[in-house]
Amino acid sequence: MTEQIQERTRRTAAERRVYIDYNATTPLRPEVKAAMPEDLDVFGNASSMHASGRQALARVEEARRLIEQLLGAEHRTVFFTSGGSEANNMVLQTMRRLIVSPNGGTNSRSEIITTSIEHPSVYNAAKYLQSFGIKVTFLPVDEYGRVSIDALKKVLSEKTLLVSVMTANNEIGTIQDIKTITSLAKAAGALVHTDAVQAVGKIPVNVDDLGVDYLAVSAHKIYGPKGIGALYVRKGAPVFPLIHGGHQEEGLRAGTYNNLGIIGFGRAAAIAAKELETYGREIALLRNRLRDSFISAIPNIKINGHPEDVLPNTLNVSFPGAEGEAILLSMDIMGIEASTGSACASGSLEPSHVLMAIGAEPELAHGSIRFSLGWENNADDIDYIAQTLPPIIARLRSMSTVTGGNHV
Repeated sequence: MTEQIQERTRRTAAERRVYIDYNATTPLRPEVKAAMPEDLDVFGNASSMHASGRQALARVEEARRLIEQLLGAEHRTVFFTSGGSEANNMVLQTMRRLIVSPNGGTNSRSEIITTSIEHPSVYNAAKYLQSFGIKVTFLPVDEYGRVSIDALKKVLSEKTLLVSVMTANNEIGTIQDIKTITSLAKAAGALVHTDAVQAVGKIPVNVDDLGVDYLAVSAHKIYGPKGIGALYVRKGAPVFPLIHGGHQEEGLRAGTYNNLGIIGFGRAAAIAAKELETYGREIALLRNRLRDSFISAIPNIKINGHPEDVLPNTLNVSFPGAEGEAILLSMDIMGIEASTGSACASGSLEPSHVLMAIGAEPELAHGSIRFSLGWENNADDIDYIAQTLPPIIARLRSMSTVTGGNHV
């Protein structure tokens, strides 16, 4: 049996491979990939004053301008980091510095509000702040993953320093009403941070329109290179460095510039800005096609996330009676690569905190799959998944001790 599975794996991998895990990471766009070898020659240290350094700095600043254009940001309000996680932590650690002074004193604004469905780089960073005695409120969400505005109104006060709510969820794709959240937070005198890593490049994201003080973005989610991200900081908003050292990034992020990563990030940002409308429209059609095929061919499933306010590429589905890891392995044998949720939580045996927050039982959360589409996917891919998955779910349900085959 093992040999048969191995042979089937080799045969299937050679015949078909469908990557549908774009929320975890994206491949380099061909335009970015083709251009980056040219950028290998831009080796100078962008902090140096000689010709090679000036050439590197010019390319870095051009990339910064392109990213600022994508976000609708003012010049010199975007600072480079190693990725979205560092950008988010930079904001949370700034709040700790503001709340707890070195001499042990505390700021009159000493409370942080976030949500129960944030990415681990915010959720766990907020949990860490609690170890310093900082009060952190995790707002509940409804069954679709939308933040409770009433709950926010109740906890906002003159003690609130920061409200941190992600623009769109990485697991279920639900888009938050950041403009309303920001308006309420500002009326209370609080700062606002949003993790927009999954939203940028998929839906319009304009920092002035949203009104936020901080916004995190990552290159490898928009078909750029890994290991490079950025933090938008509204002029006048407080921010402290997470990494101390040299004067780079106006003293906010020490370390020699990652020339290749930054330049690639800029190219990816320019493409994302140009193709945003087309991307969203065409990807949504494919996502809806996949969703409708599941609804018609697989009984007793649950679509997670908001039915309308959702990322155009994201489809999270629960399959009661089938365990998520078994579904993934079975799909992988057939050349389909998806995910059970956040890539940052892979390997964990705990059910998704996002699905638990929207009211899913642990068994249902364990049987949920995230399909996140990208520019390489086409109708043939969708149809292949639609044909392949139903028998997989039927087989796994027939073996389930939980359902006893009742869903077949």
